[in-house]
Amino acid sequence: MGKELPEVIVEHGIEYHLAENGCYYPDINVEQNTDYPVGKYGLMRGEYLMKNNRHRYFGMVLDGTWNEYLHGVDEECYRELEMAVERIKEKEGVTEDLKNEDPILWVGKVNNIMARAEEEILREIIYV
Repeated sequence: MGKELPEVIVEHGIEYHLAENGCYYPDINVEQNTDYPVGKYGLMRGEYLMKNNRHRYFGMVLDGTWNEYLHGVDEECYRELEMAVERIKEKEGVTEDLKNEDPILWVGKVNNIMARAEEEILREIIYV
């Protein structure tokens, strides 16, 4: 009868477990260090990286920083969006007075400003 293989071997600091098929498979832990909520922009950035920068994506997943990274991107985007909207509103004279005088015009202008600011966020933060 042949020599029995050990259940677990360790090479280069990685544990390998013997499977039923006779092959050893590494015991890789992909738990994330954090469990933050990830919103719209974090999800968009994550999808972009999974498709376009797989090396970076897998690196963050394996070292446990993927969730924290996406949460940070999401927060940064919302913060930048808010500041950009306020800056553009001030520059274009979209004030509370306009809101009181002509609410429908004000809503249209603010929606337009938000769409333009979001395009900028997507171009400068998400899709790079």
